[in-house]
Parts: sequence; structure tokens; C-alpha cells
Amino acid sequence: MSIEFLLTSLIVVAAPGTGVLYTLAAGLSRGARASVVAAFGCTLGIVPHMAAAITGLAAILHTSALAFQALKILGVLYLLYMAWNTLREQGTLKVEADTAPRSAWRMIVSGVLVNILNPKLSIFFFAFLPQFVSAGEPDAFMRMAELSGVFMALTFIVFVGYGVCAASVRAHIISRPRVLSWMRRTFAAAFVALGAKLALAER
Repeated sequence: MSIEFLLTSLIVVAAPGTGVLYTLAAGLSRGARASVVAAFGCTLGIVPHMAAAITGLAAILHTSALAFQALKILGVLYLLYMAWNTLREQGTLKVEADTAPRSAWRMIVSGVLVNILNPKLSIFFFAFLPQFVSAGEPDAFMRMAELSGVFMALTFIVFVGYGVCAASVRAHIISRPRVLSWMRRTFAAAFVALGAKLALAER
């Protein structure tokens, strides 16, 4: 495992995006345990993109305008849905005194959808993974699977770190309604901004 791959992966994972935003919101709204569940869901959402990159299916998104646009539209709509729910106090930033996850399954599904409905991820991994596999690699498939596993582990660890840090200031947030209202609007705006960025994305 090259240090270049680890450093590049860490930079990509730590960069603010939908997964980071979702995990932060989970930590702020329901505590550290919920942030771990959210991070797990976001990590699972990477699996289809990794599989597509390894098997070459990501090339379909790269060459088919219809497939890319369809997945992109679904992703934009889902991000707007999350923004709307956040503003209505029913979504990601619904803060409750009880930190027990309302539904771990629902949080995991939401985390998966956050990543799976982003066609740019498939294309990114399609271009990213082969750079770290030599042309003469005897078993390129297994090598790419190994790299994918390391990338997912880094994703989970970093996202949990984000979520736990957010959970550590949770008590200060829920005791200040004005701050919570400001944060709710900020997160909703961030989801909208990410949706707009995805809407403008080109293959």
C-alpha cells in the first residue's frame, strides 16, 4: 500500500461533502452513537460505486448521457428533500433529548442514499483506483478490491471522527434554541448548495 494512495484517499475523504455533512448533522442531533451509524451508512453507500469502478460499469455513466442525467436528477432531488426535512425539524437535524437512535435502519438507508445517488463518485473511482494499480499487476481485480477496502475504512474512521466531534458540542447546541435554529438553516442551505453543485456537474 503506497503512502501516495493513503494520503490522496485521506484528502478526498476529509474534504467536505454530502457524507461529511450528514454525519456531522447526525452527531449534533442525536449524539455520538448516531454519528457512528450515519458514518456506517455513508461508507456502505460507497460500495456500489467501488464495484462499478472495479467491474468497469462506471464507464456506462461516463458514456451514457441518459444514465448519468437520471442518476444525477435523483441525487439532486434527494438532497433537496433532506434540506426540506431539516427545515421542518423532521430530518437530519431533528434534535431530541434522548440520544438513542430513533431508527438505525433509517439512518443507514439515508446515509447510503446520500452517496449512492451521486454519479460523480462512480466516475471518480473509475479514474482514481487504476492510478494505483500497475500495468503488470498479476491480479488487478484483487488489488483494486484491496484499495477499495482501505478507502472505505478511511472513510468510516474519518466520518466517525467528524461525528463524534460534533456530538461533543451537542449539549451546548440543544440548550440554545437560537443557535439550533441557525444551524438548521445552515445545514439546509448546505444541502441545497450541494444539490446545486451536483445539478451543474458534467460527465
